[in-house]
Amino acid sequence: MPELPEVETVRRGLAQQTLQRTCMGGEVLLARTIAAPDSDQFLAALQQTQIQEWQRRGKYLLANLQQGDRPAGTWGIHLRMTGQFFWTTPETPITKHTRVRLQFEGDRELRFIDIRSFGQMWWVPPDRPVESVITGLAKLGPEPFAPEFTVRYLHSKLQRSQRPIKTALLDQALVAGIGNIYADESLFLSGIHPTIPSDRLTEVQVEKLREAIVDVLTVSIGAGGTTFSDFRDLTGVNGNYGGHAWVYGRKDQLCRVCGTPIQKLKLAGRSSHFCPNCQPYSSMRSRAK
Repeated sequence: MPELPEVETVRRGLAQQTLQRTCMGGEVLLARTIAAPDSDQFLAALQQTQIQEWQRRGKYLLANLQQGDRPAGTWGIHLRMTGQFFWTTPETPITKHTRVRLQFEGDRELRFIDIRSFGQMWWVPPDRPVESVITGLAKLGPEPFAPEFTVRYLHSKLQRSQRPIKTALLDQALVAGIGNIYADESLFLSGIHPTIPSDRLTEVQVEKLREAIVDVLTVSIGAGGTTFSDFRDLTGVNGNYGGHAWVYGRKDQLCRVCGTPIQKLKLAGRSSHFCPNCQPYSSMRSRAK
């Protein structure tokens, strides 16, 4: 699933290509991609509008629409597991998994391609709060780069939970945008084993973890995200972070720091990669409550 760096890469690409361009119309090829309203109303709402701004909230993309000098609502997108956009021309052959096509002035077309078909889109009228339609937004915690994502905030939240720290980091109500890849990478950089209960982390460890989260996301955004399976940017280019990952996707390969083989385990149905030497669990046993 695209995580914060991948979604931010898409946001920047969409902003570069579509801002101030008029949407001339489109076609919905898979009706369930449109979560609200129905497909016909969705297309009618976007027609003859211009995108004034692209925002990202967690893993959601939000476009502020305008028609003439009037607000025209919000277009929301969640890429889910395999959703991606492709900026092309109307003459380009349509691929099998194209779900939505939108035509823009200048003979350009934006296509939403989604192999697993879990991606969703919404149109929110200008007189309604966005969270009242895209209800997942109301459940999100702070952004990793936001001022409120402090060591004090993170430590306070983790002290109330006995979940393994890896599981906690995947909770979008704790911090928005982190998924499997960057949780593993952040835990490695902070030297924390993924199975350690959240409430057993010291404030010093939480400070290291917060810094690692910000650092690894910053690096990955600069690399255009990670491509381990399906992620591409609007032009079809792979993300470059994967080739520099510390632990994720590197089971049995040697740790880039100490040379110990990277291990992999399952937590709540998700894979977790870690270095048993750089992220020892034994050092935490004396802190058990």
